[in-house]
Amino acid sequence: MDPKSLRFTPTHEWVSLQGDVATIGISKFAVEQLSDLTMIELPAIGAKLAAGKAFGEVESVKSVSDIYAPLAGEVVEVNNDLRDNVQLLSDDPYGKGWLIRLRVENPGAVASMMDHDAYEKMVAEDAH
Repeated sequence: MDPKSLRFTPTHEWVSLQGDVATIGISKFAVEQLSDLTMIELPAIGAKLAAGKAFGEVESVKSVSDIYAPLAGEVVEVNNDLRDNVQLLSDDPYGKGWLIRLRVENPGAVASMMDHDAYEKMVAEDAH
């Protein structure tokens, strides 16, 4: 996926919306900050997620970080390849490293998220 077409949250999750199904992942910046990834925990299919609440964790050699739901909805697909090879997240965070697909309750909520340029600006400001 082209990161310029995605929407982002302040907690570094990204969203690609197709109809009422959102593909969700974490940004390349977040993956780089975590560095050496060791494990990921993701929800089960059918789990109901609340916007802004943690739905999983990603572990690296230096920390454990929560992953937050950018939207409310029901998990319809989980990237099980990550459980076997969390390195996919580092190698391709906007492609093979996607996390879950969510049937969203309010697709219009995506419009209030940051576009790529706004996200890049936030990341640059945080780095200083």
